[in-house]
Amino acid sequence: MPITNPQLQNHPFLQDMYRDAYFPDFLVDKCKQILIDLCEAIEAKKPSDDASLLKLTHAATNRFNDLAEEFEENDSELETGAREAIGADFETIVRAYGFVYVDIEDVIATRDW
Repeated sequence: MPITNPQLQNHPFLQDMYRDAYFPDFLVDKCKQILIDLCEAIEAKKPSDDASLLKLTHAATNRFNDLAEEFEENDSELETGAREAIGADFETIVRAYGFVYVDIEDVIATRDW
């Protein structure tokens, strides 16, 4: 199901990671897919409160956690630049769906990166 939110349909997810050769594109593609899947989950489940939203964002964050080893196997890691890019896109997503007051640290609270 494609993203229907007009603010996110053409959003350049993880643009800074794609620009940095330290992050292999095929792994950034996997990260981007997690964010797209998050958008699709929000649109499908239509969370009505922060707690419902956080269940979705924590599941997505855990998928990023699962990629950490694969990044390391490819001489990369989810370090500061990645954390900033990923966190910024999580914020863009939750704000685009109307969650303007949720704390971004809560959104990605389950992160290992």
